Amino acid sequence: MPKIADAAGRAAVTAVTPALAAASTPERAELALACRWLLQRLERESPGNSVEVRVPPFGAIQFVDGPRHTRGTPPNVVEMDARTFVALATGTLAWATGVAEGAIRASGIRSDIGEFFPLAL
Repeated sequence: MPKIADAAGRAAVTAVTPALAAASTPERAELALACRWLLQRLERESPGNSVEVRVPPFGAIQFVDGPRHTRGTPPNVVEMDARTFVALATGTLAWATGVAEGAIRASGIRSDIGEFFPLAL
């Protein structure tokens, strides 16, 4: 994933947040940019390869220091849609709520990554 400048990423998050709060559809390009930048921030905050976070179709990263995974499906996977990821990253959705509602799917002993949210923007 190419690196996204912080100014562009913040602008994208700012652009999509009102639409998501109003339960309307944000512009796809802005949502994609916001998700990719937030994934980049998450990866930067805790580098590593023990947990994979997937936000289809916009991106996936591996982060959190620990055992490295190189082949096949990782043992620790967290997956959610773009709306959920932006809400989680910006603090409008709590990790426990997202998991309880089924919006966040987490598997593996290291997949509880709630401590990383919200992200410092």
